[in-house]
Amino acid sequence: MIVDHPLLGPRDSAEFVILGDAALLDRPDWQDPQAPERFYEYLYLRQNPAGLHRELWYHEQGDRSWLVVTRDTTTHDIVSVELARDVARRNKAKP
Repeated sequence: MIVDHPLLGPRDSAEFVILGDAALLDRPDWQDPQAPERFYEYLYLRQNPAGLHRELWYHEQGDRSWLVVTRDTTTHDIVSVELARDVARRNKAKP
């Protein structure tokens, strides 16, 4: 499988480590009155969808960048690849 890295271009997927659901970028606020419940959901309640799914990938054998890869879990087709920092900034900017 080839990953079209936003900075380095096409790379073999063997260079990456998949670290799970990209929802991990949306860490709860520890000062929220509902923080214990939110952290429980954040840590333990994960989705395992069939179809399009956003995942965190780490470029371990390359530039050590973190990526958000949108991939179809049934066909393994990669739909999009973004730098995780850009996704996190966009998420933070949303109200």
